[in-house]
Formats: sequence, structure tokens, C-alpha cells
Amino acid sequence: MTDAPKRTPLYDLHVELGGKMVDFAGWEMPVQYPLGIMGEHKQCREKAAVFDVSHMGQVILRGEGVGEKLESLCPQAYATLKEGKARYGFFTNAEGGIMDDLIVSNAGDHYFVVVNAALRHQDIPHMQANLDGVEVTEIFDRALVAVQGPKAEDVVGDLCPAARDLKFMETTVADILGTECRISRLGYTGEDGYEISIPEDKAIEITRAFLAHDDCEAAGLGARDSLRLEAGLCLYGNDIDQSTSPIEASLGWAIQKRRKEEGGFPGADRIQRELADGPARKLVGIKPEGRAPARQGVEIQSAEGNTIGQITSGGFGPTVGGPVAMGYVSAGHAAPGGMVNLIIRGKPQPALIVALPFVTQNYKR
Repeated sequence: MTDAPKRTPLYDLHVELGGKMVDFAGWEMPVQYPLGIMGEHKQCREKAAVFDVSHMGQVILRGEGVGEKLESLCPQAYATLKEGKARYGFFTNAEGGIMDDLIVSNAGDHYFVVVNAALRHQDIPHMQANLDGVEVTEIFDRALVAVQGPKAEDVVGDLCPAARDLKFMETTVADILGTECRISRLGYTGEDGYEISIPEDKAIEITRAFLAHDDCEAAGLGARDSLRLEAGLCLYGNDIDQSTSPIEASLGWAIQKRRKEEGGFPGADRIQRELADGPARKLVGIKPEGRAPARQGVEIQSAEGNTIGQITSGGFGPTVGGPVAMGYVSAGHAAPGGMVNLIIRGKPQPALIVALPFVTQNYKR
């Protein structure tokens, strides 16, 4: 017997708004609303959309030298992360694969970490076992809401002027409708926006206030996926996993220079070797020439008919106006401009290797 999916603090609001609820990572989440995935996607690219991301794990780390200790588990430079700054990173395993990707913020008297919903059961014991002298506390009494899009600053800033002052990857605590919230300027759509941690008893009230703005609509998991795919952002379990190295996944940018040089994190041997010599395979953007989307698992062949890789994420890109995909190909075939064939329903379909992202990212730096 499986456990019934959990509900976020916004569940009743999703139902009221006509959200189509599905089981996602053990949570009842809206895949779309009456506006539809295409409409929600367009809303986020052109104005602003609100996403419920309360299923993600929110974790507080307290103790001496949290940043230094995190560096023993992650290839990121967290010891030098300044207060009020957030940084994307990942846990690596002994083989140099990615255990999970995460966002770490220096909140002053503690570090605030957000991990993927499906991997909290792995990540939290991992931190508890390996961060000596650090108190690892998962918080369950807060919602996490993302407001994304070019109008996100107005939607959030009208209620919370302090939000306007944040730049990309900055975080602060500020008041929204008399409630103290943690506001971080980041997100998973390629657009400007915020992720806001809200006490659960105020989550619906504050989310309603965002939705009351003329430029804001609710969006679900469907649009979240098409937006992040166009923005070339990896989804854990699709594009990155325990066997994928950050270098294969084109995430070398997320490893700061000092860490690349000094190592001292799990799997450093492989990661440093791939930094020096290049990986055997690489994550690339793929643009099918026809109208048929290439889904996860589709085989990628060279023009000569040899298997060179497979699709990890794919679908229709509403902003691009056609199918888009990401996948791994052997390094010799990874240069943008190369033609490949995708084996869709047994038939080869031509596609082009392209540079990621498909849509320019609009972060406020």
C-alpha cells in the first residue's frame, strides 16, 4: 500500500482555481489550470506567473563554519558565500556523479538550503551524517511560492518594496502583508523572478494577493517544465543523475575556480580529469526539424546511422514555436550546427545540435 500523496499549504487554492491535480514526487500538485499549459507558459514569458514549489525540501543549517563544511560535500565555494547571497550547487558522490542539485543561501546566522522534493529523504540524512557539528533542520511549516516573469518585480514589489532592491541570486527577509517571509531573486524559468518562503498559515492569503495583480496568473507543473526546458535548465532525474558528472552536464560554470583547482569534494578526481581532458559525452540542445516532439529516452544517431546518445528532456517549446529537446551525445558530435537523426516511432527524424538555452535568460543582474 502506497502512502497517499501529501498536500501543500496551497492545495485548497489550487482546487478553487480549477487546477488539474496530479501526484508528483509524492505530492498532489497542479499540472495546469483552465488557462492551459500554453497560456500559462506565455503568461510567464510575457508578464508574470505564480508557481507552488512547496513540495521542495526547505532546510536550515546552523553551527560553526557551515560554508566550509558544505564544501566537503559540494564542489561549490560556500565558505566565501556572502551574507544575503544565494548560490546554485550540487552534492556529488564518490564517482563524481550528481546526487542532487540545490540552492544554498547565506542567511546570516544560518544557511538556508532548498533541495528537490523527491530527494529530501536522501539529502537530509546525507547532511546530518557528514556535516559535523551542524544542526540540520528540515522545516515543514512554510510554503514556497515562485513568482516568475518580466512583471514579477511589480507583482512582488507592489506588496514588498524590499524585493525590488534584490539582484539575481540575492536573498533577504522582508515583510509581506504583515508576515515575515524569505524572498530570494531566482527561479527555474529563465525569467526574472522570486522564490518566497512563507509561513504556511499565510500562504494562501499572500498568494491570492500576488494573483490579484493584473499581470499575474497561476501556472502549474506543465508550464514549469516547458519554461525550464527552453531556458536550458536541467531537471534532476532526467538530465542529471547519480551517474552524470557536472562537466558532462555543462555545469562546470557552477564550480568556482578555487574549488576546480583544489578539489577536496566527493568525486573530485573524475571532475578534475574531465575539466582537463573533456568529458566523453556532453549535454546539448537539440532542435527537431519536423513537428514531432522527441521525448525522454529517444535514441540519437549520427548521420551515418551510429547511436551517439539519447534525449533526456523534450517537448514543445511554446516560445520557440516548435519542438525542443536536450540530451547527451558523444563529445565528437556535440558541436552546435551538427545534424543528427532522432529515432521517433522507429523512423529517423532529422534534428540540429544547437547551443543552449533556446530562449535568452532574463535575470536581473
